[in-house]
Amino acid sequence: MIKIGILGDIGAGKSYVAKGFGYPVFNADSEVATLYKKDRIVFGKLKKALPKFISSFPINKNEISEAILANETNLKKIVKIVHLKVKKKMNIFLNKNKNKKFVILDIPLLLENKINEKDDILVFVQSKKSQILKRLKKRKNFNLKLISRFKNIQLPLDFKKKKSKFIIKNNFTDKSVKISIKKILMEISK
Repeated sequence: MIKIGILGDIGAGKSYVAKGFGYPVFNADSEVATLYKKDRIVFGKLKKALPKFISSFPINKNEISEAILANETNLKKIVKIVHLKVKKKMNIFLNKNKNKKFVILDIPLLLENKINEKDDILVFVQSKKSQILKRLKKRKNFNLKLISRFKNIQLPLDFKKKKSKFIIKNNFTDKSVKISIKKILMEISK
């Protein structure tokens, strides 16, 4: 099984590109959303770490957002608690898909949390800042301050780009992304 890690800026279209590969995708963001809705242990730990913000189960994403906006250390506390569970879920996913030729890891903090392994294939999704901002503004929970908090805990994009074996220029058209994905799969299948 070859693991392909998708890297890039917030709103660059990483999840869109990940799905485009046509192989099983581990999407950390949707795993986190599920944890907030269903995991009472995560709720208990977050409530203990952030008692002023986390009050009821299932966890309200607005409470998480308020905690992150209140101060920078809160985001680190959340990541520390949630990361362990996400990593366990990822290991279950990898085990379940061990016979697949490829699996795709759509994990925003892949490098930061040292989840990737040396032989994983890293793909950087590059998009124009203006297009990213336009897409982010369409999200119902758009908050520039929140986004900048998340960016503060991420490694620089230049570093992620250098670490990547491939770069997909995402101009948000199906055709260009599909062509890039096809080329990558052909090259790593050799």
